[in-house]
Amino acid sequence: MKRAGCLFLALAPVATLVVYLLGPEPDSGAPDGKPASSQSPDHSRETEKELAQRLAKMPPGLAAEDKKELAQRIVASAENSSLDWRAQYDYIEDIGDGNGYTAGIIGFCSGTHDMLSLVERYTKDHPDNPLAEYLPALRAVDGTDSHDGLDGFPEAWRREAEQPAFRRAQDQLRDDDYFDPAVRQGKTDGLSTLGQFIYYDAMVQHGPGTGPLAFYGIREEAMRRASTKAEGGDEKEFLKAFLDARREAMKTKNPDSDTTRIDTAQRVFLQAGNLQLATPLEWRVYGDTYRVK
Repeated sequence: MKRAGCLFLALAPVATLVVYLLGPEPDSGAPDGKPASSQSPDHSRETEKELAQRLAKMPPGLAAEDKKELAQRIVASAENSSLDWRAQYDYIEDIGDGNGYTAGIIGFCSGTHDMLSLVERYTKDHPDNPLAEYLPALRAVDGTDSHDGLDGFPEAWRREAEQPAFRRAQDQLRDDDYFDPAVRQGKTDGLSTLGQFIYYDAMVQHGPGTGPLAFYGIREEAMRRASTKAEGGDEKEFLKAFLDARREAMKTKNPDSDTTRIDTAQRVFLQAGNLQLATPLEWRVYGDTYRVK
């Protein structure tokens, strides 16, 4: 089973969204190695530069090399029914979810702007690439499920995916628009490695927008139900509220949505208390079982 569907809405600038209290990773202690206090100080007036400096001193969490690799594998199990995320650079198809073509390592969509953004950025550095001729059509179909003007585009995508530069471009956009913001927001909310992954997976599927069905809207709903660790709340309770709110968003978008990436994967990790996303891991998505040693 392929991608469950992109819900990419209006992008939310990180600088305006990172305004909540920050707490250290719960089970790794404070940045200086001292035990973390139960209530973080008020950093609401902290500048973006100061916040970045403080985040840089924290444990890497999901950004650690092995955890980032693990995150890509878990996401690929839901997006591509495979643990081999590197085999997905050339993937492209219309899965009938109303978002046009879905392609690449995290399912960039022709109807949700991120595919257009990827091709625009790639073309800026590689103007003669075969995808460049489709930019007018990609701009025209952005926000729709239309294929108008995209005859031959899937073949061009597959060919270009053989190029290391295009693979690097996919990696970079994934990091810039999805992975890095999710980890950053997770750390800002005082979340563990698991919490940062839960944010990342939601960011990939729902998009980094502020609407009620996008990542930041889901997060706001969860914060109405439970306090983040940075606000002095219990992380497990907050993550449970976040997963509940996300599941509801999926069902609102499509009542027939398969929510096993939440129900038999992320909830399993949370119920086991595996806040560090430690291996070995076992989970199920769409009825298939996956294991990572």
